Amino acid sequence: MPSSARIDRRALLRTGAGLCLTLAATPLMTACGDGGTKARPGTRSPKLLPHTAVRDIGVKPDLPGTAEGVPQAFFRYPATPLPAVKGRPLKGAEPVSAAMETFAPPPAGRERNAAWRAIEKKLGGTVDLTAVPADDYPSKFSTMVAGNNLPDLFMYPETGGLDNKAGFLAATCADLTPFLAGDGIEAYPNLAAIPKGAWQKAIYDGKLYGVPISRAVTGGAGFYRHDLFARAGVSDLDEITGLDRFTELCKELTRPGHDQYAIMADVTNLLAMSAGAPYHWRMDAKSGRFTADLETDEYRLAVETARKLHEAGCFYPGSLGMSGAQKAQYTDLFKNGKAAYVYDGMPPYLTPSTGYVAAMAAVDKTYDPRPMTPFGSGAVSWTDNLSLSTTFVRKAPAARVKQLLALADFVAAPFGSEEYTLINYGVEGTDFTRDTHGNPVLTKRGTQDVAAPWKMLASAVPAVFSPTSKDAVRYAHAAYSKMIPMLAPDPTLAVFSPTWEAKGTGSLHTLKQDGLKDIISGRKPMSAYDGLVKDYLDKGAEKARGEFEEALQKGKK
Repeated sequence: MPSSARIDRRALLRTGAGLCLTLAATPLMTACGDGGTKARPGTRSPKLLPHTAVRDIGVKPDLPGTAEGVPQAFFRYPATPLPAVKGRPLKGAEPVSAAMETFAPPPAGRERNAAWRAIEKKLGGTVDLTAVPADDYPSKFSTMVAGNNLPDLFMYPETGGLDNKAGFLAATCADLTPFLAGDGIEAYPNLAAIPKGAWQKAIYDGKLYGVPISRAVTGGAGFYRHDLFARAGVSDLDEITGLDRFTELCKELTRPGHDQYAIMADVTNLLAMSAGAPYHWRMDAKSGRFTADLETDEYRLAVETARKLHEAGCFYPGSLGMSGAQKAQYTDLFKNGKAAYVYDGMPPYLTPSTGYVAAMAAVDKTYDPRPMTPFGSGAVSWTDNLSLSTTFVRKAPAARVKQLLALADFVAAPFGSEEYTLINYGVEGTDFTRDTHGNPVLTKRGTQDVAAPWKMLASAVPAVFSPTSKDAVRYAHAAYSKMIPMLAPDPTLAVFSPTWEAKGTGSLHTLKQDGLKDIISGRKPMSAYDGLVKDYLDKGAEKARGEFEEALQKGKK
């Protein structure tokens, strides 16, 4: 994720470079550093990708999705869920073990969990599912690896991992290429709805490993108050023709005497997308040369513009420095009307009760929050939310691998299916009831039952759904429909760099974030930008560039 930091949930929990584990006396010694198999760059060939398609089980969306990743959208939950899986995928199978991270409170155990038991009945087998709090999962993962005690299915930690991930996968995990590449995915139609880009990230050293926990391709560009923008003369985002016009608008929206400012927390990523800057890297098609985002004129222009906006007093006081645990503080300030724009990921837009739409309606019904989109003739969007993480399959005989993939296919069932309903809402009458419009409403017991992290085993692109606001569903779907066709090419989806894997979203991300905050806030002059670029390259980005380019050349031979 780029800097100045993407301020969604996961970026704020990222903590430095990949973790190198001590694995003496286990079969996993090759997983770390240079003690065994050396980390090496590699290609991510499209030939290894599954043939993907929009999943259609007969549940008609109100607004359609696309195979490229535009999500389906629904105004109401289907009255009659339909099956998305034939038969009982785990009938006759040995019990399955799985360990997943969770953001929810601890779930009720199987014996007290009606949803868990109903899911296993439909599967025809037993799944011993371990839920680990997200903050504790990296430590749990390291313990499992060091003890050679990984379960059948496990989630690779988002906030830390191995210096040599490719070596770890080769030593430990099932190669899924024979099962999923090309037409092989047809045996798992729910998994086939996962976009190609998410699958491509799961390719290491010429093999397809793991099943993506897919997201909506792009995390978006934040949220804005349409009512305030319209009052300032901008009723349509297409009227913002470029960075200069946006700067003028922000000055008009800043009213310190009314405790109202244009920007809450950060705006650099929006400015960078609007200027046409790449997401992390750009590649020249002729030379194969990789260029880091910080090196581009477009990104520098975005930083210069953010600095000018800060100088003009357009940021809510102190918000530029807010990060991590302070996220709730600045998002709450935005929700309470203190700013016209906030940078955040798309998922919390429609979250019941606490999301932007629901929370701001509770504060003032005239507030009209909508997803922001990049603006200007050269604008792009970023492929920065392809997947939450990846679930890997421990090495096993082919028959067992097929059973585990069938379980993943069950869990990836689409919105409105019987399987999706059980996983997300549980058993009707026990875990949920329906409101006057037929939408599921969790009971107190249901909240505990559906906290079991089944959905972390696999996921296709989540649908857009709100039981309370058709307009908000339309706004979110329209934003995705606009941004996904304007995605900037991400050359790192085709090649792999072990250095970037270890440092790109860890130590390099932190270095860049901190350096840009110093410049944008005025603590350092704009001339410090060149030094930041040099430091960024010296501390890992230059090595990553070489590995990307080496992998690209190898792929052409």
